[in-house]
This record gives sequence, structure tokens and C-alpha cells, in this order.
Amino acid sequence: MITRREVAIAGHSGDVDTARLGLASTDPAVRATALGALERLGRLGDDEVATALADDEPSVRRRAAEVAATHPDVDLVGALHDVDPRVVEVAAWACGEHESKRDEIVVRLIDLAVNADDPLVRESSVAALGAIGDERAVPTIIAATTDKPAVRRRAVLALAPFDGDEVEAAIDRALEDRDWQVRQAAEDLRRATADVDDDHDHDDQDDDDQDQDDQD
Repeated sequence: MITRREVAIAGHSGDVDTARLGLASTDPAVRATALGALERLGRLGDDEVATALADDEPSVRRRAAEVAATHPDVDLVGALHDVDPRVVEVAAWACGEHESKRDEIVVRLIDLAVNADDPLVRESSVAALGAIGDERAVPTIIAATTDKPAVRRRAVLALAPFDGDEVEAAIDRALEDRDWQVRQAAEDLRRATADVDDDHDHDDQDDDDQDQDDQD
């Protein structure tokens, strides 16, 4: 029987056949390692990721959700409904990497960000919504700025793609948060926004100078 060590080595030595054999192992640790090995080799197919997402073992499904981040055609809706919150957490992160605005994805992430019992799932879902940048998520992300500290910090950063009075008010509140990491996130976001505004001002000035030169 092939071992986890052999599969891991195969992933570093270019042995695709050995790495693929690991997918059929009866040991879930070997199957999970095989996913990583094939991904490292650039030989992991979307169908293999999809199959692993339906594996009986949560550890394999979690690893499949992780590698799915680089497989944008793999459907993660099912993983977002997994019974194991560890799988859901990683699947939410992978959805953020896909930046898909599919209704099934956005609606489920919004639900998880509000209603998931596990704070790690809420945090990952909020982060994914920020990465996706769908306006439907704004009220949910703002609400998350009142959650646990780790979720609040992630929610503040997730506001980066959005603007509007409610967004600015949420960032203002975060600047006064009792948790220093939340305050730091708000300060970083404000600083980044100011830098972008400065760049735009410089670009506008350069355009005006060019127009004046052309007229002269």
C-alpha cells in the first residue's frame, strides 16, 4: 500500500503516477496528501478536485476546498453547505479567491457571515465577500464590524472595495474600536484610501499640465 511519505515525495520529484495513486488510497491522510502533490505538479484536474470535495472524510474535503482556490471552474456551492465547519471555512476562502458573483455563492456567503455558529466561518465568509466585491454584501459586512474582534477586523478590511456614507461611518466606528487590531485595520484602510486619492489627484494634475502644454 502506498504511503503518505511516498506520495509527498512524488509531489516534489515530478512522479505524477505515484502521486495519482494516492487518490485511491484507503487512508484519508494519503488521499489529502495526493491532492496537494498533484496540485504542486500542476496535474490536478478539476474532476479530481470535485470528486475529493465529496469524499467521506472531512480532512480530504477540506484539502480539496483549499486546492479548489486555484480551480475557478470547480463548483464550491456544495462545500459551502458541508456539515463540517472546517470544510466550510476553507471553501468560503476559496470562493473569495474565485471572486465569483454567482447568486448561489454570494447568497450563501452572506448567510454564513450572519448565521454560522463558528466564528472562523463567519470571518472567512466576510473576507470572501470583500474579495468578491458584490454590493449586495455591504450591509452584511457592515454588520460584521460588530462581531467578535477577529471578525470585526476582517470586516473592516472587507469594506475596501466599497464606498458610501454607511461604509465610511462603519470605518469611523472601527477607528474607535476597543480592539487595537480592529483600529489598526481601519487606520490601514484609511491610509490606503488616502494614497489612492493622492494618486488620482496627481494624475489629474498631470493631465491638466499636458493640456496646457498642448495649448501653448
